[in-house]
Amino acid sequence: MLEGTTAMAGQFFGLVALLLCILAFASKQDERLLVLLISANVAFALQFLFLESWTAAALTLLVIVRITLARRYPGSGKVMAGVLAASGVAALATWQGWADLPAVVAMVLGTVGMFLLRGIPMRVMLGLAAVAWMLSHLLAGAVGGTLAEALVVVTNAITIWRLLRARRRYPEVFEGSDA
Repeated sequence: MLEGTTAMAGQFFGLVALLLCILAFASKQDERLLVLLISANVAFALQFLFLESWTAAALTLLVIVRITLARRYPGSGKVMAGVLAASGVAALATWQGWADLPAVVAMVLGTVGMFLLRGIPMRVMLGLAAVAWMLSHLLAGAVGGTLAEALVVVTNAITIWRLLRARRRYPEVFEGSDA
């Protein structure tokens, strides 16, 4: 694990990302949520850079691009394939060892979930991606990042539970939807 100013800077940006994630999930406005999540990912990328987790840093920057493209081109297999290809190139260029694998798994799960799925299946896939990101943060020694991903996992699980409960109570509302 790194010591000194560089490690402290990494921890600082991880805590900034945690704060931004909390603000994002507290927001009731989709646009504000998106801006805060993009900002959180910038902080995560800086955290990974300072902690010298190069693959996670590169893939986190691509997460920002993915969020934007998935919103603009939902369901596009071609755009998804482009994001996955760019992720593969970034991972190959920065690969340091097996500790980089969770970030790659997270990127693939999140990309497939965001482009191809909706409702509960998307949230399950994004929850699995968050677990992989949490492992990546743990391996990098990032306290704030680990806590932020734990927050995402718990919040996502609660949302899935609430959607399942609503679907049982009001099945007519969910007919024909993916939720």
